Amino acid sequence: MANVPKRTSERIIAGIKRYQPILSAAKARDVGETDTVTIVKDMLADVFGYDKYSELTSEFAIRGTYCDLAIKLEGRLVTLIEVKAVGLELKESHVKQAVDYAANQGVDWVLLTNGIRWSVYHVFFTRPITTELVVDVDFCAVNPKTDSDIDTLYLWCKEGWQRSLLGEFHSQKQALSRFFLGAMILSDTILDVVRRELRRVSPDVKIDTDQIRSVLVNEVLKRDVLEGEKAEEAKRKIQKAAGRTLRVSSQKSASEVEGVGDSSPALATRNDDTKGSEDAP
Repeated sequence: MANVPKRTSERIIAGIKRYQPILSAAKARDVGETDTVTIVKDMLADVFGYDKYSELTSEFAIRGTYCDLAIKLEGRLVTLIEVKAVGLELKESHVKQAVDYAANQGVDWVLLTNGIRWSVYHVFFTRPITTELVVDVDFCAVNPKTDSDIDTLYLWCKEGWQRSLLGEFHSQKQALSRFFLGAMILSDTILDVVRRELRRVSPDVKIDTDQIRSVLVNEVLKRDVLEGEKAEEAKRKIQKAAGRTLRVSSQKSASEVEGVGDSSPALATRNDDTKGSEDAP
């Protein structure tokens, strides 16, 4: 993860110290959703660095309903924020409501929060539309002295957003997901490596990749890692990457062959010239 600029880090630390007691007091008073929205809007400005008046929009209308807050950067809508009362536990139904808002606007990032818990979701415009929880933070449990906590909050800051850090973090998380690793292990490239290493250990035993794949699928890897939409998506990504690598390799080989073909006439000419000079009196 990228280093947090000093000024941004200082702002985040000061914001943590300021808003943790405010949130605790608000929860103790069991304040409603309207007051929680006010606190969240202040946090987005004081902790996360957004301009309260030009970059935060309240009551963003979508098809006759309203989302509590929206973030616009350079005039472009980048995320929608659904806020619930500070004492309310966030549920799947709350996520669905926020995602429905996002789907109507083509926005692929959604934040669900009650001020204390901040849950950032990435929206996939598949059929049906799906989501993935990318960041989940208990703000009142964040330690201002812990770098990893500061780094996590920085992902959602205006500066981090402008550097596309949230997208990079999501890509890294996907690459290390159990679905992606499971699909990678079963790819032809990895199976060939495993087969080669097994033959090195047991040179007298005949083993093919289908046998290895069967053991991995039936005895090593969990079924939920290999089945379902996320598993299929991981498999498609790996196959796409493999195909791209193969095309690049083929193009490189073709250009090398063309290079050899182009040099042959010149080589023949030089040989003829040399022969002619040797025959000359």
